[in-house]
Amino acid sequence: MGKESKAKGLLGIGVITAIASSLCCITPVLALVAGSSGAASSFSWIEPARPYLIGITVLVLVFAWWQKLKPVKEDDCGCAVENKPSFFKSKLFLGIITVFAVVMTLFPYYSHIFYPENSNSTVIVDEENKKEVIIGVEGMTCDACQNHIDHSVGEIDGVISVESSYENGSATVVFDNSKTNYNQIVEAINSTGYKAIENE
Repeated sequence: MGKESKAKGLLGIGVITAIASSLCCITPVLALVAGSSGAASSFSWIEPARPYLIGITVLVLVFAWWQKLKPVKEDDCGCAVENKPSFFKSKLFLGIITVFAVVMTLFPYYSHIFYPENSNSTVIVDEENKKEVIIGVEGMTCDACQNHIDHSVGEIDGVISVESSYENGSATVVFDNSKTNYNQIVEAINSTGYKAIENE
């Protein structure tokens, strides 16, 4: 019973670290679905620990699979002891946990599919009204953060294109300044929970 409890405990740690490693990236999507976009950056403080959490998840799962696949020990007569394991000790359950951990860990790389297309479409009447700004943004840590800002700013009537980058810590916005302005764009960024660094 002690071994079974330890195995469950290890798998629990694996699941928790997998969830924690992607929490900073899942939160923006959950915030969008819940309609509380200001909560998007709530777990961005976890990002520096992400590589360590992923490492722990991998180590736990490798150890769990090693335990599961190692040869069955034989009893005194030289016969393999074959006890049918419960579902929670089966390879199927371990496989489900492994797939779940992989899906959670890789979430930042496919998070964009959860963001709908922006509904507004802008037609530039006069090229003189076309303006481009690069706005610094604090708090972005992954692709999901970028997607959240792109979606929020892209919903503004008059925005032609928006491309944010967590690596550069900025958002490049092209807009029609007869329909919107710099301040509205800054407000849209700040409404996501990330902080626009005003440069005007």
